[in-house]
Amino acid sequence: MSDNYIYQQKNRLINYLKDAGFIKTKIVEEAISNVDRSIFVPPKYINESYEDKPLTIGYGQTISAPSIVAYMTELLELKEGDKILEIGTGSGYQTAILSYIVKEKGLVISIERIKELSETAYKNLEKLGLHKNVKLIVGDGSIGYEKEKPYDKILITAASPKIPNFVYDQLKNGGIAVMPIGSIEEQKLTILKKDDLGQINIRYDIGVIFVPLIGQNGFKLSNTQIN
Repeated sequence: MSDNYIYQQKNRLINYLKDAGFIKTKIVEEAISNVDRSIFVPPKYINESYEDKPLTIGYGQTISAPSIVAYMTELLELKEGDKILEIGTGSGYQTAILSYIVKEKGLVISIERIKELSETAYKNLEKLGLHKNVKLIVGDGSIGYEKEKPYDKILITAASPKIPNFVYDQLKNGGIAVMPIGSIEEQKLTILKKDDLGQINIRYDIGVIFVPLIGQNGFKLSNTQIN
């Protein structure tokens, strides 16, 4: 795939995401523009890197469509220096977007239960120099990561039957968490906000379909089909 083709496809996609309202701010537009999605997709799908659709990355997992990545990133209201907990590293594309926005002053802690994906994600992040403010962990993302709490923002990119308990405890006052909540077949994108006094507000947004969050506070592996 030529650089010119990538440039044209990327511009077309970004214009669509802006026109459709998925990209609302300059900071998210800049991140989507500068983080090359083709690095995070398997080689056989490289020509589809800038199509607005999810792509399989193996192990029953997917890289989300650019529209949903942009939309969820906007909902987090990120700023430079934020400390973020991400659940579901996958191939590292969303992680890279987060890293790009919070910059060197920030920190992205990303948990992935599949070791091979976490290792691939780190290599992908290294290619773009976006690994320096990222800590990748292999483990059960459904319990969060107690060691580094509290977090300014929490992003969960796998579906849970209910809001995992750790979100309430590990999110900072004034923080935002975004996650898909529902059944394996369909979910609602859910935005949880804590005000400065720790009061919780929950809003259910658009319908989405994500792979299931597997673990203690998610779905059980025996109830899902992982290829």
